[in-house]
Amino acid sequence: MKAMILAAGLGTRLKPFTDHHPKALAIVNGKSLLQRNIEYLQAYGIYEVVVNVHHFADQIIDTIQKNKGWGSSIRISDESDEVLETGGGLLRAKAHFENEAKWLVMNADILTDLDLGKMLEADKAFDALSEGEMVATLAVTNRTTSRNLIFNTAGTLCGWRNNTTNEEKWANPLKDPAMAVPKAFSGIQIVHANFFEALNMQGKFSLIDAYLQIAQHYAIHFYDHSDGILLDVGKPESLEKAAGLFK
Repeated sequence: MKAMILAAGLGTRLKPFTDHHPKALAIVNGKSLLQRNIEYLQAYGIYEVVVNVHHFADQIIDTIQKNKGWGSSIRISDESDEVLETGGGLLRAKAHFENEAKWLVMNADILTDLDLGKMLEADKAFDALSEGEMVATLAVTNRTTSRNLIFNTAGTLCGWRNNTTNEEKWANPLKDPAMAVPKAFSGIQIVHANFFEALNMQGKFSLIDAYLQIAQHYAIHFYDHSDGILLDVGKPESLEKAAGLFK
């Protein structure tokens, strides 16, 4: 199985570090976020990784080369010309996954103890039981957040809500609001090969918008790992917290 680490973002929340470096190279106890996630994937037997780059791309490429990929085979998806957001970034990297049935995608600034083995087992079970053709399984938790993905009681994606502005986007509006199951997306997902066939977007777009478009006709499920650790290392104070959790 292959994986993609999304590392092209500008990391504006992590200023002033990201004024001179990419967020993926922020350090937690002597290791960069990128190295930590490469090693996290290795713990589950994933040694082939695609990393997309834009902001200070040369620093990420140089670090990977100097460290020989920390033992993994790492390919670069270059977005130096224009950052394409999470969905456009995956689409740009399409050629790297042409012979794969499914693969993992995760944000570079996420640290977690999510058991990928259990998530893969759940993905297989969803695929077997799903009424429609399945495209992805999204890792989620029950944490409080400003934005939620909305699932139905069967666990399939229906919509998205901004809890601050009350903006909503729907793939399949629920007839009964009581059937809504709000979850916070973890930035980790198992994506199936038919993602590219189901996708009807080009250029710059988010994976959330892609999933909402795809969920109109395909099944997208959630995998809840609220019992574990998930840390969005997007702010300087989060780096301090991460240092206490990840040695």
